[in-house]
Amino acid sequence: MAKRGKRYQDVAKSVDRDKFYNLTESLEIVQKCATAKFDETVEVALKLGVDPRHADQQVRGTVVLPHGTGSEVRVLVFAKGEKVEEAEAAGADFVGAEELAEKIQAGWVDFDVAIATPDMMGVVGRLGRILGPRGLMPNPKTGTVTFEVANAVKEVKAGKVEFRVNKEAGIHVPIGKVSFGLEQLEGNFNALLGAILKAKPQAAKGTYLRKLSLSSTMGPGLRVSVGDVITRAK
Repeated sequence: MAKRGKRYQDVAKSVDRDKFYNLTESLEIVQKCATAKFDETVEVALKLGVDPRHADQQVRGTVVLPHGTGSEVRVLVFAKGEKVEEAEAAGADFVGAEELAEKIQAGWVDFDVAIATPDMMGVVGRLGRILGPRGLMPNPKTGTVTFEVANAVKEVKAGKVEFRVNKEAGIHVPIGKVSFGLEQLEGNFNALLGAILKAKPQAAKGTYLRKLSLSSTMGPGLRVSVGDVITRAK
């Protein structure tokens, strides 16, 4: 195990590893433990009672966090014709077609989210080996393959995040910055949790939400009471 720095060890002393905190308490401690010189991201980690090896137990979706993510998101849109103007007017950072594909094939990936109109997927499909591993491939399931490009761009800029279960049945999602107010972080958390609960597969058996923790980018993780957050979500 890698040795933790002195700063981490100092702030970790304020965390009881054996305790399950309620949501409000855990967020307060996460903010207090964030002592880095930058505005750290508050991250949620969940363990679900699903078997990701089965197609009918996949958990994936998107949610627009009501208070945004606190991060500047660079959006690229593959489009042509009138959709180019729509994307630009909505605030897209990069808009184009074949010329953008060529730039990406040459090694450029200086953007955070890619959106494409359906008629551009023939071009975008050739970029799968580059965009796929980076989580940048447009996908209709996440609303990033659509002719409604203006709405898609605005949602991403407003704080739309994607959640997807990994092979260990875990989900990791940012819900804002430590500089956010407590009510903002709670509001974002509740929106995310509601979306994940709603995405529960019918094939999932037993306890769906099994473990939950919160942390900042450089801070220690806190175990959160699943019962507390479920009660709040009802």
